[in-house]
Amino acid sequence: MLRVHFTREDLLRTRVAAAPDPLWELVLSVNLLATRQGRAVFDAWRAQARAGLSSLPRPQLHLLRALAPPHGSFPDFLNPAESAQGLSEGIRAVLSTPRRRLGEEMNVLTAAPAWLRPLADGEPSALENLGQALHGYFHAALAPCWSAVRSQIEADRAVRARDMLHGGVEAMLSGLGPSLRWKSPVLETEYPFDRELRLEGRGLLLVPSVFCWQEPITLTDPGLPPVLVYPVTRTHRWWLPPQTDTESRTLARLLGHGRAAVLRSVADGCTTSEVARRAGVTPATASEHVRILREAGLATSVRDRNTVLHILTPLGTNLLTANRSDQPPAPDP
Repeated sequence: MLRVHFTREDLLRTRVAAAPDPLWELVLSVNLLATRQGRAVFDAWRAQARAGLSSLPRPQLHLLRALAPPHGSFPDFLNPAESAQGLSEGIRAVLSTPRRRLGEEMNVLTAAPAWLRPLADGEPSALENLGQALHGYFHAALAPCWSAVRSQIEADRAVRARDMLHGGVEAMLSGLGPSLRWKSPVLETEYPFDRELRLEGRGLLLVPSVFCWQEPITLTDPGLPPVLVYPVTRTHRWWLPPQTDTESRTLARLLGHGRAAVLRSVADGCTTSEVARRAGVTPATASEHVRILREAGLATSVRDRNTVLHILTPLGTNLLTANRSDQPPAPDP
């Protein structure tokens, strides 16, 4: 069991990551690639990823699998805070890890092969190889589905923002379930071993993740800025892009005042009934418009307990932003 202990100051300083963290997603996807967990959700992605990774040099893939095994801990230096700024910034921070920290953190690996010793010693060639492996893996296994990952994270953030607006930070923490349970002032979850994480006024960064499976995860070193990575809700088709054979037909159907009003209405996340009220249409019409937006890859829907929340994808946001100056204001809620 993992128990995260909050103070009043921690509640004030708790926030949700603004975007998917490329290195957390990378490391956790390496974990999943070596298992059969979540087959209905991840098997199609696994097939696509393995095909892409066939061009990656085998030693690089073996390196990542050794550093991020499917079971047990992995070094904290693989997930620096700088990764929130993007993949390149995150990898740069990984490769700048002090030599002493490299050696200490790689001791968490329960079955580290002897050939990892040069990396633990901080040898430049070993670090260069790690950087190439991280870049290569991301572009082969994650880049093809990164837009879908971003969409899932945006949808989850909309749910968290909604909970925050309705009930504050404690309501948001209560809504993170089912794997997380808020029992003020402690957030607890199942974990491979018993651990008490005391925030002590530092606050907590919540990182929604597509590749985090079932149980949330945190950094091993309690002295690092507190982070809790938790799984988002996703379906077995989460990773698929819009249907290419219907794309042009769907986008053509998208044109029109009513659907444009619905596009604007879901910009900050809302339910079908709220879409209908904002766009001035019936709930059935709103539902149909949202369905077409999903088919076009412009919106996504996520279930939050007994409610389905609709939110724009990055493509939908870009389309709305590019045409904002020409749009009349949406009806008042």
